Amino acid sequence: MTSKPLKQIHLAAHFPGVNNTTVWSDPKAGSHIEFSSFAHFAQTAERARFDFLFLAEGLRLREQGGKIYDLDVVGRPDTFTVLAALAAVTEHLGLTGTINSTFNEPYEVARQFASLDHLSGGRAAWNVVTSWDAFTGENFRRAGFLPQEERYSRAKEFLATANALFDSWHGDEIVADQATGVFLRDAKAGSFVHTGQHFDIHGQFNVPRSPQGRPVIFQAGDSEEGREFAASSADAIFSRHATLEGGQAFYTDVKNRLAKYGRRPDQLLILPAASFALADTDAEAEELAREVRRQQVSGATAIKHLEFVWNRDLSSYDPEGPLPDIDPDVSDNHISKGRAQVRMYRDPLATAREWRELAAANNWSIRDLVINTGNRQTFVGSPTTIAKTINDYVQADASDGFILVPHITPTGLDDFADKVVPLLQEQGVFRTEYEGPTLRHHLGLDHPDAVDDRVAS
Repeated sequence: MTSKPLKQIHLAAHFPGVNNTTVWSDPKAGSHIEFSSFAHFAQTAERARFDFLFLAEGLRLREQGGKIYDLDVVGRPDTFTVLAALAAVTEHLGLTGTINSTFNEPYEVARQFASLDHLSGGRAAWNVVTSWDAFTGENFRRAGFLPQEERYSRAKEFLATANALFDSWHGDEIVADQATGVFLRDAKAGSFVHTGQHFDIHGQFNVPRSPQGRPVIFQAGDSEEGREFAASSADAIFSRHATLEGGQAFYTDVKNRLAKYGRRPDQLLILPAASFALADTDAEAEELAREVRRQQVSGATAIKHLEFVWNRDLSSYDPEGPLPDIDPDVSDNHISKGRAQVRMYRDPLATAREWRELAAANNWSIRDLVINTGNRQTFVGSPTTIAKTINDYVQADASDGFILVPHITPTGLDDFADKVVPLLQEQGVFRTEYEGPTLRHHLGLDHPDAVDDRVAS
């Protein structure tokens, strides 16, 4: 009986900015905007031979009750600026940026990613997302927002248009023959025409074909439309299903969608986000995990979180006291703006009843409830325990790897790089050296060929 070959684990690192994952108040925490923080984080990931660094996106500061929520501010510098700068201080690490397809234009985004791919020697990746709320749209010329089905329709056409721009150069047009003075073999290099529901553009793309041909494409949606979009068009999907059972169900569902698009299972990687609490022993790690969760949920943060569900000003309530006895306000005018978590609570009245029952059964305060019902660390334990758990999940097809989100920036990845990665390498499931120059090499993905529609004369 032949045993199943060991899968190689893919690891990446998410620089999260200031949000409810990070503990910005910890004495070990550093800046979330100074370049030295980004450089340290990226160089640690590269030292550990990670596949890529991941940047999320915040297009507007989130608000609570009409004010910037300063306990959970997603204020990030421009993605392309940061990634281009990191290209100069790393050699192998992939550089993945989240860029919105709702409020941008294909020509501009394609030009930026093609440029980044050139500057980095083939390490660019694009996490294609849509925007779901009118609040964010107010920052942009079009304002408003699109219904979900139109958002994905625009995203699909946006990506198809960008791919047409990437492919408008085939890679052999530049001759640069100094003896003859011929620079271009084809004066029509970069020519494109696209006419569709959302975009009607034509011209010549002004960035030659880049080392990867196209950037690696990520997708982060979990809806039915998002899963189909990933199955049809993405190289990797950024998943929130990081438990064993949930991960296996998601993995099976998405991989099974690939065949109808003529794709193999290995042409789409599934990479959940994962946080961790790492210490010398399992017991110390459990204690650290409890401490971090309390740091992440201060009294003020607990009240703000409760307001997501209650949709009321609860600032007069004691976070160490009982839950409100009033019911949530179920009106459409929500107190919290720009937070995707709001969509998690489709039935606020039912959630409030469930939380009251949990609080009563466990004698929990508001803060206790938020700590215990919020996100827990995915991996908790000693280096040996975490390395084993990660490997077990990947070999059991719960994922193809993980995008790690440390709670301290920028040094929160250091211990993982020094203590967990060597154990994975010893097991033969994680690289000891990079085997190729591009991100597609790291991820085991094909390099796409341009569709050659030129007619020989």
